[in-house]
Amino acid sequence: MLGTFIMEAGIIRVLLVDDHAIARNGVSLMLGTAADICVGAQATSYDDAIERITSEEFDVALIDIALPGKSGLQLLLTLRLARPRMGLMILSHYSEEIYGLRALSLGASGYLTKDVSADVLVQAVRKVALGGKYVSPAMTDRLAMVVAQGPVGAHESLSERELQVFQRIAAGQSLVQIGAALQLCPNTVTSYRARILKKMKMACNAELTRYALELGML
Repeated sequence: MLGTFIMEAGIIRVLLVDDHAIARNGVSLMLGTAADICVGAQATSYDDAIERITSEEFDVALIDIALPGKSGLQLLLTLRLARPRMGLMILSHYSEEIYGLRALSLGASGYLTKDVSADVLVQAVRKVALGGKYVSPAMTDRLAMVVAQGPVGAHESLSERELQVFQRIAAGQSLVQIGAALQLCPNTVTSYRARILKKMKMACNAELTRYALELGML
């Protein structure tokens, strides 16, 4: 190997998945500061990303969680099975405290927030492209706490769908609005709400909203 960060073909090809053009442009500019990294393609949704990987090869996928339709975590699961050798990293505006552990448990190679510096982003992409994992010092401490004490944070006991419903309830959406957005009937949303309150040991929507605000989940 000629260099620590040089892939077999010489360039690390990145698939950038985010539905916001400004965010994609910003990340592309940051990655453009590294001569050995290029954004090979951009996708705006789960379906768009799947279409891209069926026709092109990538070394790393940078995935936003909040995608239209199926979420970035659902895309993460699909890509983990379809492209097991591809480095998969979440790049989200949600803090590590909210989704970091969940993403890693689903097979992510790393988790970054969108306020990351260009240097850290480039370093993380290079490490993940070589088959490694990028975990921040804060996430390392959190993982240690989970090993020692079990899950940290009431929301971490929720399933992926329950977490989606929880965030929408906390944001003040009605059962009908949530059902329409997630393609669920209102009665199903009501059942999810009951399970969420029970798992999180809370009594009402106001407590869910307070919790979400404290963690910056809205």
